[in-house]
Order: sequence, then C-alpha cells, then structure tokens
Amino acid sequence: MQSQRLDLTNRRGTLTNCGLGPVCFLMAGLILLGLSESAQARPQDSNPLDFNRDIRPILAENCFFCHGQDAKTREADLRLDDRSAAVAAGAVSPGEPDDSELVTRILSDDLDEVMPPPSSARTLTSEQREMLVRWIAEGAAYAEHWAFETPQRPTVPEVPDDNWSRNSIDRFVLDKLQQAGKRPSPEADRRTLVKRLFADLIGLPPTAEEIREFLDDDGPQAYENLVERLFNRPEYGERMALPWLDAARYADSNGFQQDGDHWQWIWRDWVVRALNDDLPFDQFSIWQLAGDLLPDATQDQKIASAFNRNHLLNGEGGAIAEEQRFVNLFDRMDTTATNWLGLTMACAQCHDHKYDPITQVDYYRLMDGFNRVPESGTPNFFSSRIRVDTPFLELPTPENLAHIAELDSRIEAARIPAEQAADLAFAAWKIGLLTNPPLDDAEKLPAEVTSILKIPHQERNEEQNQQLETELRKWFNQRIAAGVLKSSEAWQKHERLKKELADYRADRIPRLMVMSDERPRETHVLDRGEYLAKIEKVEFGTPEFLPPLSADLPKNRLGFAQWLFTDEHPLTARVQVNRLWQHFFGVGLVKTSEDFGVQSEYPLHRELLDWLAVEFRENGWSMKELNRLIVTSATYRQTSRASTEDYLNDPENRWLARGSRFRMPAMVLRDWALASGGILDQRMGGAPVYPYQPQGIWESLAITKERDFTYPESTGADLYRRSLYTFWRRTVGPANMFDSSNRQACRVRSTVTSTPLHALTMLNDPTWVEAARALAERSYQSAESVEGRIGFAFEQVLCRPPNDREMEILVEAFRTQLEIFAEDSDAVDAFLSIGSASKNQAIDRIELAAFSHVCLAILNLDEAMVRE
Repeated sequence: MQSQRLDLTNRRGTLTNCGLGPVCFLMAGLILLGLSESAQARPQDSNPLDFNRDIRPILAENCFFCHGQDAKTREADLRLDDRSAAVAAGAVSPGEPDDSELVTRILSDDLDEVMPPPSSARTLTSEQREMLVRWIAEGAAYAEHWAFETPQRPTVPEVPDDNWSRNSIDRFVLDKLQQAGKRPSPEADRRTLVKRLFADLIGLPPTAEEIREFLDDDGPQAYENLVERLFNRPEYGERMALPWLDAARYADSNGFQQDGDHWQWIWRDWVVRALNDDLPFDQFSIWQLAGDLLPDATQDQKIASAFNRNHLLNGEGGAIAEEQRFVNLFDRMDTTATNWLGLTMACAQCHDHKYDPITQVDYYRLMDGFNRVPESGTPNFFSSRIRVDTPFLELPTPENLAHIAELDSRIEAARIPAEQAADLAFAAWKIGLLTNPPLDDAEKLPAEVTSILKIPHQERNEEQNQQLETELRKWFNQRIAAGVLKSSEAWQKHERLKKELADYRADRIPRLMVMSDERPRETHVLDRGEYLAKIEKVEFGTPEFLPPLSADLPKNRLGFAQWLFTDEHPLTARVQVNRLWQHFFGVGLVKTSEDFGVQSEYPLHRELLDWLAVEFRENGWSMKELNRLIVTSATYRQTSRASTEDYLNDPENRWLARGSRFRMPAMVLRDWALASGGILDQRMGGAPVYPYQPQGIWESLAITKERDFTYPESTGADLYRRSLYTFWRRTVGPANMFDSSNRQACRVRSTVTSTPLHALTMLNDPTWVEAARALAERSYQSAESVEGRIGFAFEQVLCRPPNDREMEILVEAFRTQLEIFAEDSDAVDAFLSIGSASKNQAIDRIELAAFSHVCLAILNLDEAMVRE
C-alpha cells in the first residue's frame, strides 16, 4: 500500500496543537543548514545510534503522550511509537531526513508548526534535534524496548592488563571504564570497609573487638570471612527487611481518620525470618503473592500472603464499602506491578498506558486475580483500638493462651454460684409470670410462648411444657436477668469476668489479615476507573505484550506469581537485581527502580544488569548469593574518596569509578546511636513498641471520643528496641524517621533530603541525647584520660580513632562545655534528665553532661551519618 502523508484538514490534530502539515522545505532547509550543510551529509560518529539508548527516551518524553499507543488521546491519528505507522504517515522517511515531516516540525521556528508545541511545556534541546535527524539519516531503526526482551547472559569482557577485578561484576565495570578513559579507585582501607559492611548488611556498628578481629586477620579470606559472619547474624534479616517494608507499604495502623490498629507485624516478623533463612526470591515472592493458594499451604505461607493486605483501610463513617474495596484492589495492582514488574500499571486503570504497551484491558484482566478476596472494603470493629477486615488468621501467642486459660479458670470458678443465683431468680420470675398472668413481661413474650400460656396448664402436653420452659429461660437470660440480678454479687462477678475475656480476645488476640480466593467475582473494565461504570467483562490474564501465561499454570494469583519466574520473563530478575544493587550503591543500575518502562532510564551498565539477572535466576534466586557477589566485588570495595572534579563529573557515581557515599537511613542512624551507647535492646520480633516521640504527636487524630489517641510511650527496654519495631501510625509516622516512606503507598526508591529538621532531630531528640549520655558513661569506664575516653567514643561511632587535629578539637570542646556547665547547674540537671535510663552516679554530673555533649557532637558528625 502506498504511504500517505497526513492531511490536516481531515484529522483531529491541527497545526496549532499536534498534527503534521505540509513541510515548509525552505524553512527546514535553512534550519538544517544551521545544523549542517545537509542532514544526510552530517559527520557521523563511528558508532551508529541505539534506538533504546539514544532515541526512545527523546520520543517517550516529548512525543508519545500525544502520539503513542493510547488511541483515545492520540492526536492527528499519528503514532510515533510504531515504525510502520510513523513511516506510513510520512512523519519518518528512513534515510531521508529532508523528506521527514518529523524533522521539519522539530526544526521549525513557527510557533504554529513546531513540535513539541509550546502548549505542551516540552522543548527539545539542540542535541536532541540533531540526534533525531541523524537517527533518520541512519535509517530510523526501531527496536523493542530493552527491558521487555528476555535477558540473555552476555559474555564477560576480557579486559587487558586486569589486575583489579575480583569477579565478573568488576570485569563489566572495568571494561566500561576503560572505554570511557576512566580508571577505578583503589580499595578502601579496612576500617572503612568494616563500617561499610556492618552498615549495609546488619545496620549496626561493629564493636571495637570486631574491628580488631578484622584488622588482625591477615589471611587472604579475611574480608570474605567477615562477610559470612554478617550474613549469618540474625540482624541481617532485620536490616535487609527495611526497604522491603517500604515497598510493601507496611504500617501498624489502617490510616484515615479512624486509623485503627491491626496485627500486620506478624507478617513483618515473617519477612525477617525469610531473609535470614535466604528463602529463594521466587518462593519469597510466590508465598507473598499467593501463599494461601499453594497446595496444603502452611501457616507461614498463609502469613506471607499478608503482603497484599498491608494497604490502607478506610473505616470512616461516610466511606462506601464497595468503593473502598476497589481502592484496595487498585493499590494491590500498583504495589504488585511496581515490586515485580517495575511498571507504572496504575496509568492503565483509566486508559491505555500513554507510554508502555499496557492496555486498559490488560490492567483489568490481571486485576481479576486479586478480585476474589472475601473482604468488605472497610475494617470491622473489634475494639476501640483494633479494626481489621476479613479474611484473617487468628494467631494467639503463648502469652495470650496463658491469659485466656487463667480467665477461663476464674470464669469456671464463678459459674456455679452465678448459675445458682440465676436459677433462683428465674424460678421466682417464672412463678410470678405463671400465677399472675397476664403480666407486662408476658405481653412482651414471643407469640409462640404466649400462645402456649393461653392453654390451661392441665391441657398442655409434655412437648408444650418443655418448649415453654426452654423459651422462658431463654427470654429470661436475654431480657430479664441483667435487671433482676443487679444485686447478686455472684452473678455480677461472673458477668464481669466474661466481659473481660471477650474484651481481651477482641483487643489482644492477633488477627493477621491475609489473602483468600473464597469469593470469586466478575471483573469488568471500568470506564475511567470508576467502580460503578462497568464496561466489558474480562477473564484473568497477564499483559499481552509480555510472554504468555503457560497453559499448565492456573489462571489466578498463583499462576501469575509462578509466571513471574519463568525463564523467558524479561522483568522480574532485572527489577530485583536492580533493587539489591540500589541498596549497596545508593542508586540502581537503572536509576528509576520503580519504572522499567519506556520512560525509564537506559542503564549505562546494561550488560552488567543482564548478566546479574541471569546469574540470579540460574543460581536459584538466592538473595544472599547475589548480595555476596556484590559485596565481595572490587567495585563495591573501592574507596569513596575522589577528586572534586570526579565528583562534579559523576555526582551519583553512575560510572562506578569509586565507592558510593550516602547518608544512612534514619532508622539505621537511630539504631547506630543506641548501639554505640550500649543501650540497644536486640530482642527480635513481636508487637511494635513506642519509643520517644514529641509530646502530643497523635493529638491531631483525637477529633472524636471514639478512642484515646494519647501516645502510649513504652518503658524500660522497649524504649531501645531496633527502629524496625517502632509502631508506625500511618497518619502520623514517627517524627524522628526523616526521609522515610509514609507507608501509605508502595515506595521502592528513597529520596535523601537535607533540612534543618534533620539536624535538630539528631541534636535534640531524646533518643540521640540519651544515647550520647550512655556512650559518655561507657567512655568513662573505658579509660582514665580525656583523650582515651574521646578515642573510645570516636571509634564506637566512626570505627576509627581520631587523628591529632580531631582529638585537639574534641578535647577543646569538652573543656569549653565543662566551663559552661560549671556555671549553670540548672542546665546540667535539665540535660541529664533527658531519657529514662538510670545515670551513673559515680561520674561527676558536670563532667558527665560535658562529655555527653562531646559524644552528641560525634554522633552528629557527617562521617557518623554516612556510609562511605
């Protein structure tokens, strides 16, 4: 069929918005001359352009919104995401940029013709225009988006004169560096490495003894031995769980005004155990997506399925249950797609995706797998504190069972006296009822009872007498007993105990919300995502642009979860490898770890990403094996020290020519401070705790008398548990966890900010102040001299001794603070009163306050906050 150019008079697009019109060859030619004498005669780089790397990002950012796959919003009936369509429309003439209307439009200086139009607020740079012209001159080759192609294991580069590489990761990195004329950095010193490993793998500082053990080990496997010791510590699972909790939008309450508490911490503890056990990522994922559907599912597999019940739950009075159920469904879709596919599928809830080949039908076909949960959409009342929705697992703890047994025993002991009192009261009431009818009580009795009462006693048969006795006792117990037995202490005691048991069961028995397919529903495409606007009915299926679901897999959540781990799947392994890389380097090999779609960043180290993805899959999806490969690489072990020029040229370390340096997460910083002070409580698991928070932190929620939102600050050791176990209220997160996810939606990439609030937190929050005082007390016990004590505190936090200049500054700071406190006894008392831990009375209070200030300063050093 002969190609036809776009006819603006017959198309929806116009010259002023998005349609392509006749080429103004004179204008195009003049502008082309401004770039070069001829577009086709332009000097070409030695390497041809790569569509995915060089061209697709330009088109995706500037063109696909109006000229992409979404037919409903496509302008001028022009597609630029499809080569055949672009060529047929005359927008692209392969090898002939002068005849390509795309070139004419992007080079035009006519505001009515130029593309992108000024109204789009998008502008191409000169470099991007030149790139598009050159691409068409080279033949306008298109390619499938790189992330949608099954990763193949690339050949590991053979790098000449390679005395640096330790494993295959390094050979990929070194090859890329040499091509760019760059060199890797030397290995970091051992003290930096030990701090780096402890921060990344367990999130706690090494002790002086652990540092010394590593420094003194001169064996060739000293580093690898340290890595293994950390992998085998239970704290490993606690540290590695932190980003997964953000991704799973885990919190300890439902959100919204009611913000009822729940028991999802049982799932949190399962995550820690699974990571410590190195549960393969395929099983780790399948259990969380569909553990309840596995044959003969174990309790742990059902617990794992709570992943997709960690969402917000709206229990407000005006909430429409069915509407909220769809809100939950949409959240599950978004969270699942982000975590395993690395795609922004939420865009297809209302329309075909603007950029990625995801249709609205694809979205709802996949959602059908999640649309079978027997849930109402709103939480059920269990107590003024607890609100959970069905389905759930009831999982009483040994403590719960012991307390229930004790209450049952007391109830049983009180039962006989109570029953005796009730029997006497019933007998008296019945005599009065039968001998003096009709009484007021009789008039209110059920019809079947009054009909028997109307029969003379001597005429009733045995069955009628038995029915009368049963119904009267039932009526008495339900309507009469509470009133007539008010004065009976035996009865009242029994009732109080039964209520106490019922209240305890409702408020204290853990009920973990999990998944279930017990209520299949019809699923429809929804017009603009409106839950009442049903269009066409759909059946379960996976997105059509990805490999098809195998016929031997079930068409449900379990089939979907298993499909994610088929060998041909292009996304799952890449997405998880990238997230783990992000954990250790601060930035993923693909920076947009939440989006591997068309608008994602093209990876500089794509070959490395693909090699790691295949390695991960073929090594049985072992996360520890992959982490081991990363942290034992020479790439990971580089020093983060570099010249100012190097930092300016590569601020995010995308070339991997040095070690990464970034601030540790706030949760790790808090744990680091507590551990440095020797007061961290390392008990694992269990219900969340309530460490120090600003006074009245939850008061804004107390707008009704429905429940008490007073912050229930913990006491004793619970104040010093790891941050992982801090109660996370979804409406008001912990105030000292800056830059953390709000846990209201899935987040797989954190953002590091720097504001005065961070410094104010670490200088004034009771946790840091108390940790500094505890560190000061430890320092006084470790040495007699000021210098010795400072050296001890410094090494506890920074994992190295201070140099001479640092020692001089800190000694001077101590003496200055000592003078200040010597003249202000009230300030000493106020400072030392912060925190609940007892003070060492053997240390002079003024000296303790002054040295605590020094320790607080050490905890707030830049080096103390960063992992480098």
